[in-house]
Formats: sequence, C-alpha cells, structure tokens
Amino acid sequence: MRKIIMMVLFLSLLPCYGLAECAQAQDAQAIVEASFNYMREKTSVSTVDMIIYRPDWKRAMTIKAWTKGQDQSIFWIIMPPKDKGNGTLKKKREMWIYNPKVNRVIKLPPSMMSQAWMGSDFSNDDLSKTDSLLTDYIHTIIGAETDEGGKVYVIKSMPKPEAPVVWGMQKLKIREDHIFLEQEFFDEDLQPVKILTTGKIGMMGKKLFPRVWKMQKHAVEDEYTILEYRELSFNIDVPDNLFSVSSLKTPRR
Repeated sequence: MRKIIMMVLFLSLLPCYGLAECAQAQDAQAIVEASFNYMREKTSVSTVDMIIYRPDWKRAMTIKAWTKGQDQSIFWIIMPPKDKGNGTLKKKREMWIYNPKVNRVIKLPPSMMSQAWMGSDFSNDDLSKTDSLLTDYIHTIIGAETDEGGKVYVIKSMPKPEAPVVWGMQKLKIREDHIFLEQEFFDEDLQPVKILTTGKIGMMGKKLFPRVWKMQKHAVEDEYTILEYRELSFNIDVPDNLFSVSSLKTPRR
C-alpha cells in the first residue's frame, strides 16, 4: 500500500500532471516532429517565388534556398536584379545577412529575429524554419478536423519556461499524413497576431507537399505574403561548408 501511495504522489508531480496528459503531450510532440521532418527531410533545395501584397503596391522576388538537418538553412534572392545576391544564413539560434551593395555580412541580434524579412509578412525566423518549434514549445492535442477525407490534428503549442521565443502561444493544424496546413501565432497576451496557411497540395520533390504558403496579419485582409514553390528536391548531397558565413558572399546556383 505504501508503494502505491508513493507512486500516486510521484505521478501527481509530473510536469504534465498525469499519465493521460503525458501520453497526449508525447503524441503531440511526435506529430509535430514527424511533420517537421517530412516537410524538411535530411536536406532540401528549393526555388520559391515570394510576392508581397499591400493595398497600393505589390512586390515580387525569387529565392533559392538550401537546408540541412533541423537547424541549418541558407538562401539568396536571385531575382529581381536590384535585390540579387542578398543572402541569409541561419545556424541553430544564430543568423547572418549579406548585402552585396555594401559587401557586408551582418550578424543579427536575437531581438531582430522577429522582424520582417525584406518587408514581407514573414519574419527572419519564419523563413529559416529551424527547430525552435520542436525544442522550445510543449505541444498538446486540443481537437481534430478533416481535410480531403484525412484526419487533421489541432495542436496547441505553449513555450517552455524561460524559452527564448517571441510567441506566447501557437496553434497548429497538421494532417495525419504529416502535411502542415496551418500555424497561428499569438502574442504574450494570447491575442492572435498572424496566421500561416498552406494550399495547392500536390506532388513536389517526389511526395505530397503544399506548393503555396500564405502569411497574413490577423484581421487585415489586404496585406499578406505568398510563397509559391517552383522547384523542390529532398535528400540530395549538400556539403556542410555551404552553411558558413563565407558562403554568403558567393551565391550558389
């Protein structure tokens, strides 16, 4: 009896406050990790069109990007000519940008990670898509929906104590085949700030993948940014030395 009492007391002190909650948290973490790895794989190379929409203007550019593992990415603007060669490197929690006009590499402080990238609705951190969502948040399944006949998990992601993140909460929608459908961002007061949605799911990189990604401010209909994939390949040879500060000055084709 004493052993049973001790076990009950031990379980009551677990971070997720019980076996059912722990199992659900573990399941949610596994779903998020599986989706992250599916969308990124061991390596990826992509060409993406970015179009920024504003009420009185529109701006377009084309980006070439490489990723490796969960925490390395590098990308350059290849069009239009006036922006060509601008580069961005992300390794774990560090980020550098390169401006060819002044031939200078700048390391961004953590405070600038949440700022807009090239005037878009994507932040510097959004575009790098590194592993903060996996390591800095506790995930819980809070519901389920359907999409094209498949189950969709609705997941609440709360930051871990002392995690160096901007968002007070995120809500995710991930299809059971690992397709990432939606990511909603909330501030420290849990008020919605912006939402990322995906669409035009089809075969890319020899598997199903959303061709279009749309980031939009909350309650603002006429300001948003679209990312549309032109080309995408996974699990090809990408050298480690590509993800270096010196590489930023020599854009790769």
